[in-house]
Amino acid sequence: MVIRMRFSPRPGRLFVRVLLIALLPASALLAQAPIDSALTVYIAAIRAIDSHAHPMRPIRAGAPADTDFDALSLDGLAPFGFQHRLTLDDPIWRRAQNALYQTDAWHATTDSAYRAALAVTVARAVAERGDQFPAWALDQAGIDIMLANRVAMGPGLDAPRFRWVSFVDALMLPLDTRAEAAATPDTRALYPKEATLLKRYLLDLHVARLPSTLDGYVRAVVIPTLERHRAGGAVAVKFEAAYLRPLDFDDPEPAIARRVYARYVAGGVPTHAEYKRLEDYLFRVIVREAGRVGMAVQIHTLESFGAFYRTAGAAPHLLEPALNDSTLRGTKFVLVHGGWPLVSETQALLAKPNVYTDISAMDLILSPTVLAGVLRQWLGEFPDKVLFGTDAFETDAAQGWEQAAWVASTTARNALAIALTEMMRDGEIGRDRAQALARMVLRENAIAVYGLKDR
Repeated sequence: MVIRMRFSPRPGRLFVRVLLIALLPASALLAQAPIDSALTVYIAAIRAIDSHAHPMRPIRAGAPADTDFDALSLDGLAPFGFQHRLTLDDPIWRRAQNALYQTDAWHATTDSAYRAALAVTVARAVAERGDQFPAWALDQAGIDIMLANRVAMGPGLDAPRFRWVSFVDALMLPLDTRAEAAATPDTRALYPKEATLLKRYLLDLHVARLPSTLDGYVRAVVIPTLERHRAGGAVAVKFEAAYLRPLDFDDPEPAIARRVYARYVAGGVPTHAEYKRLEDYLFRVIVREAGRVGMAVQIHTLESFGAFYRTAGAAPHLLEPALNDSTLRGTKFVLVHGGWPLVSETQALLAKPNVYTDISAMDLILSPTVLAGVLRQWLGEFPDKVLFGTDAFETDAAQGWEQAAWVASTTARNALAIALTEMMRDGEIGRDRAQALARMVLRENAIAVYGLKDR
């Protein structure tokens, strides 16, 4: 099979043309269009800022695989179900592949032949574009800047198109975590990854052994790591704690946390109650120090993923004691993934002055119509608190991160067009306000939250 790749010399314009086709279902071509066409064109042309994603470095011949795309990669977990729209059974993925790689021209006779051709095409695209492939992928999705949730950046993921969001859960876990890991089969696979990351951070700081006191640990490890990440370009830090434990970060007595650390730093395994007090204390330290050096704090809030993932532990309202901590008001919190499906809980938290949310992952999981309902709900109360995000991640050639970015961006713009059209038709807003809200969600709110420069 001969595969001919056709790349547009003007990717931004190509994205607008392709997106307009994707945004307009058949019913939109009728006289009574459900989506305002002029608003759709306006939204399609906005160069978005992606609050949350996991882009991959282009793999060079002979180079090792990119393993820095997440601190808690889900390999090693027992099989678990994915939402339908994340599976290849949903036609949105074929539409993404055709938009990026013109797959409709292949005429593959079988699914296996199609996948083989796609793998060859993607590999060729990466090889031909090299370190420019990630920026090309952003252009195809209409994304100006992508915040990359990664352990470390690398070739092809350069500023200003890519901005770093580092992982900090490992800093909460300086002691032996064997008892914590034993809670579920998922946590048995995930906690060792945090231990490995903490060792990496210690090596970066040239710290050979943990300090004997908790205050010494904060001074020698936590604060220098955060300052190092900020100096390395990080605009935010990320907690994935819901994969490990519930988000109920209480406010323990510092003296108790100090005693737990001192008792077990030289050896031994803390009880769950002891470790929770230490984690809760260090969570507040990390959040406070991140704000001090100018970084926002992203926190994973979503119904899944994992065979033994505790959905109740990811509920947004569990964060309220921390969000109400007056000593943390200098730090901006972003509840990534919007707390789906508990979006009303998330909405209630947006009343707090330093709390924001994004729609990352929701625009991969949900249809545009369902997501439009969420956006209309949030924008009616807190329009300056809602950010666009994709959660673009890689599985294989059939679902590369660049395809996920296209799917999420297309879905988000479609949903935004639906929500704003409905608000206009109900007389809640005019066209100028609708356009302003579109800019806020897709771009301007992220600039304010993350302290970015408007390019």
